[in-house]
Amino acid sequence: MTGTSARTLAFDGRMGASGDMILAALLDAGADPDALEAVTEELDLEYRLEETTKCGISTTAVDVFLTDGDEGTPEGARDGDEQDDSDFDRGDGTDDQSHGHGSEGDHHHRHEHDHGHDHGHDGVRAEGHGPHRSYLEVRDIVERMALPDPVERDALAIFELLGEAEASVHGEALEDIHFHEVGADDAIADVVGAAALVHDLDVDRVVTTPLATGGGATSMSHGEYPVPTPAVVEIAERADWSLRGGPVDAELLTPTGAAILGHYAEGVESLPPLEVDGSGYGAGGYDLDPHPNVLRVLVGDGSGEGGLVKDAIAVLETNLDDATPEVLGGLQETLADAGARDVSILPATMKKSRPGHLVKVICKPADRERVARRLAEETGTLGIRDSGASHRWIAERAFETVELDLDGETYAVTVKVARDADGDVYDVSAEYDDARDVARASGVAVRDVIRRAEAAAESESWRT
Repeated sequence: MTGTSARTLAFDGRMGASGDMILAALLDAGADPDALEAVTEELDLEYRLEETTKCGISTTAVDVFLTDGDEGTPEGARDGDEQDDSDFDRGDGTDDQSHGHGSEGDHHHRHEHDHGHDHGHDGVRAEGHGPHRSYLEVRDIVERMALPDPVERDALAIFELLGEAEASVHGEALEDIHFHEVGADDAIADVVGAAALVHDLDVDRVVTTPLATGGGATSMSHGEYPVPTPAVVEIAERADWSLRGGPVDAELLTPTGAAILGHYAEGVESLPPLEVDGSGYGAGGYDLDPHPNVLRVLVGDGSGEGGLVKDAIAVLETNLDDATPEVLGGLQETLADAGARDVSILPATMKKSRPGHLVKVICKPADRERVARRLAEETGTLGIRDSGASHRWIAERAFETVELDLDGETYAVTVKVARDADGDVYDVSAEYDDARDVARASGVAVRDVIRRAEAAAESESWRT
């Protein structure tokens, strides 16, 4: 028995990643450039795409240009130099892989002009120019954009991951962090643009092979630091994927690229089985012959080996001995709004034999701080444990409808269908609320409605 598999976006991390490389690769793989309009409508900038070549591979390069004139160069920027994106004072966020792409001519996915505003080839490159902002100011800008809810949620989570990394490096609170390069217009364009393009590709799963960091050292305002830079290391600690040194002595993985993949991607050791229907190459700025400095992405239907899907998670826990039933009853909804995937509340015996509750919350790693904050605010707990769980194994889930004939009347019941990675159905369960409503209308016992609905599902065409 076979079924549909998860649509998968796979990143090949052997040459690292940066924000602009991710944008370029996604566009080259077929994402619609119109998805970027929300960014260009809010900020005075445009995306420019060009076709270039890296070690004989035709690839796409993306650059971001200001459209309202030169905003001035921030203190510390170096004219004509490829700024590294690991300077603490600049927020560990410049995407220096964006420099150095060269050939003229628009890419076939770009059609015939720049996206956003059409100003020919005039304008100032956004990197190293424009305003620098605090983490809270960046949040406000993203929330003002007319973004679909999933895109806004992902973009905010990526910036929160960047902010947490910066806060950890500097020993500051997240709300006190002031981004420099990573809060400028081009970094916002990279992060929000990547979220919009991933959403446009409509994938069920994102994976990446181990991400190359490069090697050597890079200069920052506080001295020279080895690659990978501190912010990248902080993000990697929170992510599901692994790092790999080399293959050259250059900085290949930027904090912006790491944060985007840290939010989206599950780590895999090699590319999973895919029925590929799209691919793209995003150009990095360095020429690193004989290594083609490109980020490759593949898009297609995953055909695993019949197992479940690995899903990166964090598990938060707290003990409560004074929470009211009303507060406990509302936690599912309030924590889900903050990003929780599942909430369990278990009876427990506390110190001095007091009755209490254990609250366990599953969320994505990038959402853990926001969820923990909401849990503390809602319950008044003084401490929340991070259990250190890294992933869970989950089924592909879908909802289907079956029809039941009961005493001459036809009723619809929703059933939840669980599939493995090959799309094979291994469990079907009727939704209780639907079964209850049918039972009330028909006079048939609820458990009998559930049994009949699950039996009816056995003959449905979507099972095969």
